[in-house]
Amino acid sequence: MDIIARNIKNWEEKVRQKNPWTVPVDDEVIDNARHGNWCIVLTAQKPVPAAWFPPVKGRRILCLASGGGQQGPILAAAGAVVTVLDLSEAQLEQDRSVARREHLELHTVRSSMTDLSMFEAESFDIIVHPVSNVFIPHIQPVWNEAFRVLAKGGVLMSGFMNPVFYMFDEELEKQGVLQVKYPLPYSDLDYLDKEALESKDGAIEFGHSLEEQIQGQISAGFVITGFYEDTFGGERLLDRFCPSFMATRAVKP
Repeated sequence: MDIIARNIKNWEEKVRQKNPWTVPVDDEVIDNARHGNWCIVLTAQKPVPAAWFPPVKGRRILCLASGGGQQGPILAAAGAVVTVLDLSEAQLEQDRSVARREHLELHTVRSSMTDLSMFEAESFDIIVHPVSNVFIPHIQPVWNEAFRVLAKGGVLMSGFMNPVFYMFDEELEKQGVLQVKYPLPYSDLDYLDKEALESKDGAIEFGHSLEEQIQGQISAGFVITGFYEDTFGGERLLDRFCPSFMATRAVKP
């Protein structure tokens, strides 16, 4: 299966369906950001702590695998020099549409999160990377490339799934039952047959280990300086027992 093609097609469909992660921010959010009142999310609910950000005005920010007309336009309105990279053209168009509507300077690049070869070393001061590495089988290239393109002292903010999320039978969870079914790390390709993969309502996903997520950043050269957890806000049964999301702040020494 062509994972990339399948997942691009899925996100193009999510844009048409107005999935929450594809709906651009409105003019009030942009106006507030212009006046210094803004926040963004890396996970489902919690905003990124304000203390995680240096002053963003004039800073070069890469929104990595972050199309959808949300983080990028907010940061651009706050005064940052923003580049949004995503594999979905429809998602990038959401960012461009906000930029046109609000007269924002914002650059878009269509590429995989694992390939930042179009950028020179130390091209950015901040990288914002919301939950998205669930859609690729290997994430070390993401951390390595992020380290390369960040300037010294630059900050990487990343959201990712708690791997525990992938342990349970999803159909039983919908019926109110949490039953362990899958070992970790998880991959749709390992546990769904061809028919199930083709009929799956959503992108192909991979539940990476915490070692891959956190030690992977450290191995790339980062120093972890911040961490928080998040839930779906009560929408999922697992919210009653543990967080489904995690976020890290990492610095390039």
